[in-house]
Amino acid sequence: MIKYALGCAEGHEFESWFPDSAAYEKQRKRGLVACPECGSTAVDKAIMAPAVVGERPAPPTPPETPLLDAKRRQARRMMAELRREIEANTDDVGAKFPEIARAIHAGDEPERAIRGRATLEEARALIEEGVGVLPMPALAEEMN
Repeated sequence: MIKYALGCAEGHEFESWFPDSAAYEKQRKRGLVACPECGSTAVDKAIMAPAVVGERPAPPTPPETPLLDAKRRQARRMMAELRREIEANTDDVGAKFPEIARAIHAGDEPERAIRGRATLEEARALIEEGVGVLPMPALAEEMN
């Protein structure tokens, strides 16, 4: 695990943990790393002071709060349930999502609930065209 100091284009600073640097880059490129204060996905790594280990490293101190307190566990359960509900009630169109979403919006395809994959640029273009799209909730273990 690696902790990064991050900052958004609005100047807000925050920290987040990632399995490794590749996971951070993958999530950032997909627009999944967002500022908790303003929601901006224009996020970059901030300058961090390196951790310097002395001759005798101090024993790790236990976190003040559990990593997954009751509220976080409940939120994770709700996100997983929402994802299962979406998957059960939508057609998976895969990479053809932008094309089919446009066709449904234009009335060229029968109206139905779909899900699939789109790049950040494709999703932005759909939104600008007035096509309603939303990202599916995903848990950290689903990002690999």
